[in-house]
Amino acid sequence: MKKNNMMYPTLLERIKTEWIIYALAFVFILIADSIGQIKIPVWKGTFIIFPIFYALFLGILSGPNTLKIIDDKRVKAASKLVGVAILPFIAKLGINAGANIEKVISAGPALLLQEFGNLGTIVLAMPLALLLGLKRESIGAAHSINRETNLALIQDMYGADSPEGQGSLSVYITGGMVGTIYFGFMASMVAATGLFHPYALGMASGVGAGIMMSSAVAALSEVMPEFASEISAMASASETISGIDGIYMAIFIGLPLCNWLYNKLEPTLGRVTKAGREAAERIGK
Repeated sequence: MKKNNMMYPTLLERIKTEWIIYALAFVFILIADSIGQIKIPVWKGTFIIFPIFYALFLGILSGPNTLKIIDDKRVKAASKLVGVAILPFIAKLGINAGANIEKVISAGPALLLQEFGNLGTIVLAMPLALLLGLKRESIGAAHSINRETNLALIQDMYGADSPEGQGSLSVYITGGMVGTIYFGFMASMVAATGLFHPYALGMASGVGAGIMMSSAVAALSEVMPEFASEISAMASASETISGIDGIYMAIFIGLPLCNWLYNKLEPTLGRVTKAGREAAERIGK
């Protein structure tokens, strides 16, 4: 029994260990929310910095490699709490999908088939991840845009502590910090070219990431204020559909494709990165 208690700590023991995580998260939310959005016009585009950027930055700043407010033990505990924290969002996504089922059905084949476009990035992302030295982490990192639903999927299939889970979580954090800024700027720059219809731009904004969709819609509304409501409506419909079919695309196509590419490419690209590291070590000596 004693061994079991050590392996599975009680709720009180967990609170004693993890209370600082909850306290810091609450403080970071208050700080980030008080700062709000920051919009920086750049030529015809707009950089939009969302509160999630400040919260994530403060979390990194408090880690064991910087201010050391949180040690490695609490960092590991926090990584396991991510899956728990996103459960309300997953539930909200399911409720939202059910409430908008008519919109999903009437959206047409363009919205329903758009998720295939996201699969094309796997072909580019997987080789790059392997060239950067990633191993099984590349599967979690490259299989999708890695937002809440995808993160929950990878943790359920492979486990939070698995290499695939670590790769997925890394992209999730990077996307929250850098992706939102880049997404809004990219959307406004593409709109400035005049090559795409506002409806198409709104549709492209809904990739299955609410924060990135908001960033893109806000930027597009600045560039095309006369189409702001239409862009928002198309983005919402697209986001809803991406949340529904995106998870199935990942399960039945995205992850199998990543595993297949990994088995094909890793023996070659893995040797390249290993040889590069060995050469660097020889030069260092």
